Amino acid sequence: MQILAWVPGPWELAIIAVIALLLFGKRLPDLGRGLGRSITEFKKGLRDGEDEADRGTEPGAKSGGDAGKP
Repeated sequence: MQILAWVPGPWELAIIAVIALLLFGKRLPDLGRGLGRSITEFKKGLRDGEDEADRGTEPGAKSGGDAGKP
């Protein structure tokens, strides 16, 4: 059973890369930088969530004795 109908080979990937460079050449560094920052923030958020879960608190929960009051 074939899952993918078409898998690009090395030549097809090279052609796609050249077209992408021609179309988005000046914006690619900014896109890569933004993607890197997004991934970093996402990982930081995951770590913060795990730390709060380890402490037994929920993100955004009030600390102190009045947590049940509106």
